[in-house]
Amino acid sequence: MSRVDELLDKFVDISQHPHKAMLDYKARTGKDAVGVFPVYAPEEIVYAAGYLPVGMWGSKGSINKASQSLPSFACSIMQIIMENEMNGVYDDLKAVLVSSPCDTLKAMGQKYYGKCPAIQFVHSQNRDFKGSDDYMTEEYKIVCQKLEEVLGVKIDPEKINEAIEIYNENRAVTRMFTEVAALYPQIFTPKKRHAVLKARTFMDKAENTVLLKELIEEVLKTPVVPFKGKKVVLTGIMAEPDEFLDILEEYNVAVVADDLAQESRQFRTDVPAGKDPFRRLAVQWRNVTACSLATDRRKPRGQFVAELSKKYAADAVIFCQMKFCDPEEFDYPMMMDEFKRQSIPCMKVEIDLQAVAAEQLRTRVQSFVEML
Repeated sequence: MSRVDELLDKFVDISQHPHKAMLDYKARTGKDAVGVFPVYAPEEIVYAAGYLPVGMWGSKGSINKASQSLPSFACSIMQIIMENEMNGVYDDLKAVLVSSPCDTLKAMGQKYYGKCPAIQFVHSQNRDFKGSDDYMTEEYKIVCQKLEEVLGVKIDPEKINEAIEIYNENRAVTRMFTEVAALYPQIFTPKKRHAVLKARTFMDKAENTVLLKELIEEVLKTPVVPFKGKKVVLTGIMAEPDEFLDILEEYNVAVVADDLAQESRQFRTDVPAGKDPFRRLAVQWRNVTACSLATDRRKPRGQFVAELSKKYAADAVIFCQMKFCDPEEFDYPMMMDEFKRQSIPCMKVEIDLQAVAAEQLRTRVQSFVEML
């Protein structure tokens, strides 16, 4: 087995067994974990407190208990997070951070049934003026204070600045990884590319950076060979379950770039330089763009994804529509108008973690590839 295969197996294992990865990390370091709801959260504050931030993006499974607390039209990510918390899956967490970019997430912090406290905060949506930075600075200070109370620690602002630098380096290296992955679709199949990026949400960012650097270095020793299949850009909240990615690979489709909330949106915006860590994090939020969960009157997402498609010579865009996600549904018509204007083929697929109509999806992907 090559070193590349060994590293990929490690990333895949972490992405598929986050709870085990969290417990292994605690056994090695003695550090507990804090859960982080989608989509944007000041993880650097958690990291500075000496805890491991762990992404909470749901999982495969059926919904039973969650239907008592959430309506049937809540997205499957939130449905399964609720199911998991009611079944004790998150009992090892010491706290959870809950942002509120959509109606369902606004309710999740109030309805959290886990053993640990939920710390909810609200991102400003009118981000075009200085008051937004002032508001978010205070909001992040409140998050810090609540974490101190829950965790019984004192968080040094300078430690947050140090954590920001660790996270910024990780963002830069992860962006480098996506560039390399686009050159080697024969190595980074849709599922393996996804596994590398998903594992990042369950790992200490300093350790993740070290492994990513080694993976990049090893892969670059391999000659680049022409890819004979079709190349696509994914956009949406997430591209799960894995059955969808398996079907892409089955029809020789490579993911050369993405605009997914679970993936590239997590690391494409750095925290700017400065002395006040809370202000730095606030300005980062203002700089987030081309995202359905961050209001922008310019509506640049269609053009942003179109430029990604051109940059990576993609044959098409696949819009991964999370079922019942209103913000994504609002963006879709405007994005389709932009794709039509620029003659970029686009296929829309419905994402639902609870059920996969695999044969129907396989037929649609096959037809779309043949059309291309």
